[in-house]
Amino acid sequence: MSVNCFVDTNILLYSRDASEPAKQAIAAALLDELWGNRSGRLSIQVLNEFFVNATRKLDPGLSPEEAWDDVEALSAWRPISLDMAIITRAYAVNRRYGLSWWDSMIVSAAEASGCARIYSEDLSDTTSYFGITVINPFKTT
Repeated sequence: MSVNCFVDTNILLYSRDASEPAKQAIAAALLDELWGNRSGRLSIQVLNEFFVNATRKLDPGLSPEEAWDDVEALSAWRPISLDMAIITRAYAVNRRYGLSWWDSMIVSAAEASGCARIYSEDLSDTTSYFGITVINPFKTT
């Protein structure tokens, strides 16, 4: 049985970033695995960040139509909405762990989604937040 895994924006972006072929291959393989075992989770925050950065910061960037197609496909992962409960828990994460507000929102949404893992390049690899372990798929051992 697979465990739910939260995917941070940077993983989604690398899966579409032709300027980083090594990271693109790793991110694409990870997403394929999560699609296959239906364990991928994310939040509305992640989808918003993905759309903006995929259309404005990737080089070459995605067209708005291409980015929207990805957002629509990822909606199958039941993105968690941001509400007062998520924000309140994010505040607790921020106070306890000293993470940035946006990273605190990621941890809070992952917890609310019942995730055991967060795949992210931004958070510290192997660190655990409220029992959720961060995995940086790009980190070499």
